[in-house]
Amino acid sequence: MNDEAAALAAMIGGRVRHERQDRRWTLDQLAEAAGLSRRMVVNVEQGSANPSVGTLLRLSDALGIGLPALVQPPERALVTVTRSGEGAALWTSPNGGCAVLVAGTRPPDVLELWDWTLAPGDAHTSAAHAAGTHELLHVLEGEVVMEIDGATHILTTGDAAGFAGDVPHAYRNESVIPARFSLAVLEPGVGTTAIGRPR
Repeated sequence: MNDEAAALAAMIGGRVRHERQDRRWTLDQLAEAAGLSRRMVVNVEQGSANPSVGTLLRLSDALGIGLPALVQPPERALVTVTRSGEGAALWTSPNGGCAVLVAGTRPPDVLELWDWTLAPGDAHTSAAHAAGTHELLHVLEGEVVMEIDGATHILTTGDAAGFAGDVPHAYRNESVIPARFSLAVLEPGVGTTAIGRPR
């Protein structure tokens, strides 16, 4: 990990540990609630792992706080501003692509705003998110191939799409130039269904 990624991993680890301890959960309880190994939870809390977006979603869902709460400073102001270059880069590719979480709201209805860049040849596959999740994608530059629950859709500059995020989906750049898109993700009811979760 580079210095920036290491700092982000340490910050996320501290937040996960704080939220877990605030609930008086053991590492095993959080691991079980998130469907992760105890080792992965330990690595995340210690900041020694560069967790995937999927892992962070599992942890934030299990804690009932939403992904933005793990990567943004706690703030109660009416307006939260993320300056250019200050968003949390939660996915990067060897080709130079990245996904930056630039803004988000708090539970129960968590709305995330992402700035994605896919370098030529990049692909990102996502498992189904929580039931009721919806996504909106707007292509700012280039061409994005979306695969939503097995169906393929090609979007070019200016095109937009809305789709259910609670099915498997993927974004790809099959062209020779970079693609950039904004992505809004709405995950309703975060933290409101704690059945089977330790308290």
